[in-house]
This record gives sequence, structure tokens and C-alpha cells, in this order.
Amino acid sequence: MKTHPFLRAYLAGIFVPTLVLPLILTGFFVVRFVLKVPVPIERAIIFPMAVVPTVFGLWNMLYLGSHERTHVPIGLHGALIPLLGAPLMAAGGSCLGLLAFGAGGVTYFQTILVPYGLIAPFFLCGLAGYYLVWKYIVSYLNRVMGIA
Repeated sequence: MKTHPFLRAYLAGIFVPTLVLPLILTGFFVVRFVLKVPVPIERAIIFPMAVVPTVFGLWNMLYLGSHERTHVPIGLHGALIPLLGAPLMAAGGSCLGLLAFGAGGVTYFQTILVPYGLIAPFFLCGLAGYYLVWKYIVSYLNRVMGIA
């Protein structure tokens, strides 16, 4: 099975977010409809459900194409996604009016205030999570697909 390695890399990359995002959507439904928190689901989760699997797949294709030249470990390669994506998403969210940066923190959808002191620890946990997902799950899927 040596044909279409980039297609197989894309499929291995989209596996994890395709499984996890419906669980997150379920959590949003519980928060919105059971706990009555006014979070606009369509703006908070539907767009990421379309973008995140594609980003994971394309990022895995980039890893496959560049690994022979760069020799970056796959866990570190996966941890670069939030480092590059967080500033882009913050800038885009600010331009679209989804995020507002204030003196005390970031206001998300004009309803949820997140203090700046909580952003750094959650970001570091996200980096660690991405590293572990890519090191163990995506690398395993790459081996199963015959592209590692």
C-alpha cells in the first residue's frame, strides 16, 4: 500500500478531531440547553467543527512532506498548531467581534469573561495535550497507514 501517501496522511490526521468534536458539541448542548448559559452554539462550535479536522489533516500532510528534511519529532510538530493558531484565531475573533480584550481579561461572545491569569495555564495544558495526541495517537495512525 504505497500509493497516495498524502491522502493517507490526511485521513490519519483528521481521525482524532473527528472523534472528539462531537463530544465537545454535546457539552455545548448541555451547557446551552440544560444549564441555560447564553453561549451561541452556531458561532462557538460549528465553525471549528469544519476547520479543526481539516487543519489536523493538512498539518499531518505537512509533517509527511517535511519530515525527511527537518527531522522534527511528530509530537513537537503537533504542538506547533496552537502556537501558530492561537494568535491567528485571537486576531480573527477580535476582528469579527467574538473576542474583546479588556483590562481584566478576554470577553468571549460578550458573555464569558476569562481573566488573563487563566489563559496561560490553559494554553500550556493545550500545548501538552496536542503534543501527547500527536506523539501517541497520530504517530500510531501514521504507522498503521504505512506512512511513518
